[in-house]
Amino acid sequence: MPGARDLPHPDAASLVLTDVLFALSDPSRLALVRRLAQGPLEVAACQPTGGEVPKSTLSHHLKTLREAGVVRNVPEGRQRYVSLRREDLDDRFPGLLDAVLGTAAE
Repeated sequence: MPGARDLPHPDAASLVLTDVLFALSDPSRLALVRRLAQGPLEVAACQPTGGEVPKSTLSHHLKTLREAGVVRNVPEGRQRYVSLRREDLDDRFPGLLDAVLGTAAE
């Protein structure tokens, strides 16, 4: 049974392409996914460079990415770690993540 801090994540088989594309369509979320492509981050470290983002905005972006199945957000001790679900995305939509991450950052 999931703990109180566990968040729901969609199964890899139920990922929907339009949900994933919507989640990746926002420049802030895409920048966050680019950072996560290099490895998991503690939630506090997910702040984009170049300015503070309100906590509520960051939470919204992380929720959108998690609900679309792009990231996994799990508790570890007193922190939460966010990681890119690369394997799940590559299995479900081969080449999509490489194509999106390979585009030039704006």
